[in-house]
Amino acid sequence: MDSVAQFLLIAPVLLFSMVAHEYAHGWVAMKNGDPTAYQLGRLTWNPLKHIDPFMTILLPIFLFIAHAPILGGAKPIPVNPRNYRNFKKGDIAVSLAGIVTNLILAVVFAILIPLLYFPGTAFPKIAQACALLQQMCVFGIWINLILAAFNLLPIPPLDGSHVFKYVLPPAWALSYERISRFGLLIIYALLFLGGPLLMWWLYPAIIGNQFLCGVSRGFALPGVRCLM
Repeated sequence: MDSVAQFLLIAPVLLFSMVAHEYAHGWVAMKNGDPTAYQLGRLTWNPLKHIDPFMTILLPIFLFIAHAPILGGAKPIPVNPRNYRNFKKGDIAVSLAGIVTNLILAVVFAILIPLLYFPGTAFPKIAQACALLQQMCVFGIWINLILAAFNLLPIPPLDGSHVFKYVLPPAWALSYERISRFGLLIIYALLFLGGPLLMWWLYPAIIGNQFLCGVSRGFALPGVRCLM
């Protein structure tokens, strides 16, 4: 599979996974008393509402050209934590909602691989289409596990920071949150300069990918390459 074809299979899966991540934030926020995302029209599956020119388009393309792991992000869902019925519980639940959604999607993509195997073998005319969908599922497993692990990084404003701050003393937590103004710079530095450290953090996602792909590899149609 050439690089352009690979990118065309990855792009829609990555976009869907990021939209699902952000939608989960908004949905859980609403369940905790904050209707901000809904009121602003952001609680939607319409990808156009979630596209950020740099994080959603330019960064994934740049990483793809640089032969680096493809990462990206959607436009953050607007929330107002002061509306939560319980500030701490609401903040943690909303922050973890996107990560949990990505983990669930990784499992769903793994389940879809064997489900696509049976029609692909029973009906030769759709075998190639089923194989392409299986390859998208393979990418979906990897992308969602990486998104979950990456968002768990305790770097403001990533989701993990909203959980980590509650284990700090209040004064430290306040100073820690101020790092968010430099958060994107820290993330980019880690992405491009912190290879060994980032790979160590992503190691559980790599193991999870190997497990899910290993379970479903026996159902891969000809031409489908598992990311091991």
